Amino acid sequence: MNPFLNEYETPFKIPPFEKIKFDHYEPAFDKGMEEHQNEIDVIANNQSQPTFENTIEAMERSGKTLDKVSNVFFNLLGSNTNDDMDSLAMTISPKLSAHNDAILLNKKLFKRIEILYNNRKSFNLTVEQDRLLNETYKRFVRSGVNLDDGSMKRLTQINSSLSSLSVQFDQNVLKETNSYSMIIENEEDLDGLPKEEIRQAALLADSEGENGKWVFKPTRVSMYPFLTYSTKRDLREELYNSYIQRGDNDNEFDNKKIIAEMVSLRKEKAEMMGFDSHSDYVLDNTMAKTPENVNKLLQTIWNPGVEKAKGEVESMQKIISDEGANFKLAAWDWWHYSEKLRQELFDFKEEEVKPFFSEEKVLAGAFNVAEKLFDITFTESKDLPKYRENIRSFIVEDANKKVIGIFYTDFTLRPNKGGGAWMSTFRSQSKFDGDVIPIVINVCNFPPENTDGVSLLSFEQVETLFHEFGHGLHGLLSDAQYPSLSGTSVTRDYVEFPSQMMENWAREPEVLKTFAKHFETGETIPDELLTKISAAGTFNEGFATTEYVAAAHLDMAYHGDVPAIQDIDKFEDDTLKELGLISEIESRYRSTYFGHIFAGGYSSGYYSYLWTEVLEADAFEAFKDKGLFDKETANKLKKYVYAAGNTDDLMTQYIRFRGKEPEIEPLLKKRGLN
Repeated sequence: MNPFLNEYETPFKIPPFEKIKFDHYEPAFDKGMEEHQNEIDVIANNQSQPTFENTIEAMERSGKTLDKVSNVFFNLLGSNTNDDMDSLAMTISPKLSAHNDAILLNKKLFKRIEILYNNRKSFNLTVEQDRLLNETYKRFVRSGVNLDDGSMKRLTQINSSLSSLSVQFDQNVLKETNSYSMIIENEEDLDGLPKEEIRQAALLADSEGENGKWVFKPTRVSMYPFLTYSTKRDLREELYNSYIQRGDNDNEFDNKKIIAEMVSLRKEKAEMMGFDSHSDYVLDNTMAKTPENVNKLLQTIWNPGVEKAKGEVESMQKIISDEGANFKLAAWDWWHYSEKLRQELFDFKEEEVKPFFSEEKVLAGAFNVAEKLFDITFTESKDLPKYRENIRSFIVEDANKKVIGIFYTDFTLRPNKGGGAWMSTFRSQSKFDGDVIPIVINVCNFPPENTDGVSLLSFEQVETLFHEFGHGLHGLLSDAQYPSLSGTSVTRDYVEFPSQMMENWAREPEVLKTFAKHFETGETIPDELLTKISAAGTFNEGFATTEYVAAAHLDMAYHGDVPAIQDIDKFEDDTLKELGLISEIESRYRSTYFGHIFAGGYSSGYYSYLWTEVLEADAFEAFKDKGLFDKETANKLKKYVYAAGNTDDLMTQYIRFRGKEPEIEPLLKKRGLN
């Protein structure tokens, strides 16, 4: 019995993870694509006059089996992969690409959509139905349905290649990350490191068969503490370089040729669609609209950001000199000396904060914020199906005790999980054919438990948890009729708005005191320490702004109207030099592990974090004016942002919430750049 080919007989129709075997995936993909194509053929060949119901709504109903298997497979490919899953991804991705092209390039189907689109004003459509018709028509046009047959054939080849290359890029980064270990044999080389970091390094060494030694990996959880506290500059340099060289080592995991090919194929595709560049093509379907608008925003924040970073360099260089050293601050020194500068300016260490931020209490704090804002509750269930033992599941209910969604968390770092943090769904919300509740998951890479069985987070990781929880709420609170418009099905430069919005509550002392409890004593974080954290709110902001904008600029450079790139490293170096990136800071992502743009769907879209930060900084002003949990403001935020999905024009929804278009001043103030 293949679970994907039958109704799930589980609570809330959650995927029956325990019954799903690897051998179930490929047959389910094949069956799902076959079923979906048959359903599309019936719609396209319908002899009746096209109507919204027999065309657009029929398309919304199609592909259920394919959705079921895709949602499980690709979620687990990111969070719980293995060699078999990786191999199948390389096989199935081009097949899925060809399947999608067969639908989106179906001229008979599009003719029905076009008739509806051209006559849409004569139909009595709701706002959401009109939005769905517009979005469907636009998706087909942007996919190339109006191209001639020869161009369509070439487009299908391009899409298939891009799909395979993207999967390969992502796998290369994960495999190269796992393949490197900095092994320390002499205890004196651990000088400066906190006891817990040393313990975790010993456990990591044991897991790799290096008993009695210590291992550090090029992951943020392992690397950042080492860069921050280690007094061994040569080892900091070694570990840092292993991180920034991933995918750029002229070995089996090298990504440079993949990048060059992807950039070339994206440019060719954009030109086929009538655009000058990939950026022009992508941004035409966003809030930003043009590369000029993106570059203007990036430049607005770049100049004050890099000037502030230069001041940070001067302050850290002075510390180096005062200590009697005579070297120039380098990129691998930044964490070490910025921590010393923090202590000097604000009189507290990152390690002082961590004991107050246990993963469990921070998550409870995020739940508490959502409960106060949106009148929902999270109740943990130990009985729901799950794909690993160490993930948690929660039933989400509204004020009337109605179940509105299922929420999973998969937080702990492990080798078979992709880097970073993300939100995804095993099922999207809709009210189209009955009330379908969403099944949402947050995946992070937080530290393993300490000897007390507690995972302690840095304040940056606290913000990450709230950020991904914001994405989760965008999925859980969705109140759309149609699955194509529900939850996070919005443009790239809007989707980060609900997630970044939630980070604001994580920074408020009033909120912090509700969950920042010492993991041993239960003591609430002292006011004195909260004051120091607040005072340090824009500390190191020059670095944060500079490394981010550098990466966003690099993304735009790759996808602008540029000639074929022969040398990836040279292109990157020249681009960042022209921008004015200082030598003490690397781009947040170097090209060869920039998964957002070469494996994650953010090509010409990495700027979106900044674009949406303009929205959220402006939006949070409403709560600062009226109160952190002002009910009227929260209700509007829920209705027009978290619940609305893509059911109407996104700026219109923002204005309904805020009463005006966003202004940039709150962002500059928040970052300390005004």
